[in-house]
Amino acid sequence: MPSPVSADRSAAQPPGRGSVEALITQARRLKGDVDAVRRDTRSDGSDPEERWQRALYDLALHQLDDLDAHLAQLRDGPDAASADPAASAAFAGAPAARPVPGAVGTGSLLSRVGSAEWNLLTDEASWSGELYQILGLAPDAPALTLDELPSLVLDEDRPRLTAMVTDCLVDGKPIDGEFRVLRPDGLVRAVHMMGEPVLGADGGTHSMWAVLRDVSELRRSQRTVHETRDSLQRHRRHEQTEHRIAAELQEAVLPPWRGSLRLPHRGPRTLDLAAHRLPAATQTLLGGDWYDALELSDGETLISVGDLTGHGVAVASGMAMLLGAVRGMALAGTGPGELLGKLDQLLDATVQPALGSAVCCRYRPGTHTLVWAQAGHPAPLLYRDGTGRVLNAPDGVLLGATSGAVYGQAAEALRPGDLLLLHTDGLVPGLGPDAAVDRLLGLAPRFGAARTAQDCVRTLVEEFGGAGREDDACVLVAKVTA
Repeated sequence: MPSPVSADRSAAQPPGRGSVEALITQARRLKGDVDAVRRDTRSDGSDPEERWQRALYDLALHQLDDLDAHLAQLRDGPDAASADPAASAAFAGAPAARPVPGAVGTGSLLSRVGSAEWNLLTDEASWSGELYQILGLAPDAPALTLDELPSLVLDEDRPRLTAMVTDCLVDGKPIDGEFRVLRPDGLVRAVHMMGEPVLGADGGTHSMWAVLRDVSELRRSQRTVHETRDSLQRHRRHEQTEHRIAAELQEAVLPPWRGSLRLPHRGPRTLDLAAHRLPAATQTLLGGDWYDALELSDGETLISVGDLTGHGVAVASGMAMLLGAVRGMALAGTGPGELLGKLDQLLDATVQPALGSAVCCRYRPGTHTLVWAQAGHPAPLLYRDGTGRVLNAPDGVLLGATSGAVYGQAAEALRPGDLLLLHTDGLVPGLGPDAAVDRLLGLAPRFGAARTAQDCVRTLVEEFGGAGREDDACVLVAKVTA
């Protein structure tokens, strides 16, 4: 269609072929880069963020495809496609009075853009072949007039089209809007329309021209982006809610000790206790680590640490259940070995099976004896006279690993001034169990110079509380005072 004279200015001259060619090269290079990144994006559909990223890549490719096609049309002109014999043959039956550039294959990029001009003086309409494809009409059918065009438009979109055409013809406003059409084959397509009125020598509006673009695939990609973005936001809100619940539960179960733990001793104070939880570098990963100390009715003291595998609300609630069971059985007089056996049965009977590890100790101040058991957990470390060693561990497997497990007990004679360190896995990031124990034992001189259990905890936090921790860790320090 020839460049018309718009309502207020002459049509701008098209840019030179060379400059358009350069834009096409840039667009295709960018499209190749985006497509390469898109292919490298591996997603099985389970991760909302990956789905959203993939949808954005698809949308960007749709837009770059259209940009490439539009630039090619700008470079080659409206009649360039007619050089293709196959394309021209497809529209051999089109009326001669209508300028019909040869159409490319159905569904191709170039077939998404068509043009039209409506002569208001003669009530004639002239459409390009691409517009017939967009609207699903036979190429030899007469072009629809402005009064007939709304017959293809969905009922709810007709007022929008009528308003755009009226504003253009009456007030000289450019057309720039979108509506949906129902094609004869039953397909609904989204069409974007841009156009202007064309003035005659007398200053009146003689005709209206427009470019119509099928944006159905683009809108589909945009909807996919919006839907996956909304899904991702819901997923993140769910994660935030779950994290908040897990954090509140963990805070309620593990009292945030400030300074040394003061138990309601009925007799002379026999243990100086302090504990601390070292969080993971990623705050969203709340694990099932715990520490606990409890004065029992017979004057003995229960101290324990443990870890339930996994993260999140289910693990935090499982940890709370285990800790409550530990306290209840300890108050009932259950020894450490039998207590761990009961915990193993409890985990085995839960609806959601889990694995856990633990160390459970009872300190008898009358004889300065520590009776303890372990379930697949690092053994306590004993520091005495400036040196440290690992206590010899009794038999014990992970909690929940097997049915009917039996846990042995060990007894250790302690002295005033001795210091016990109980900790969970992951206290020393990046090292295996043996190397981690070596580093902890290397702190013996500093522990020996410490006045209180809390001073020892501060030393542990200084040494191992930095960035890089992949999981939570707990420490509990018990110093024999009398």
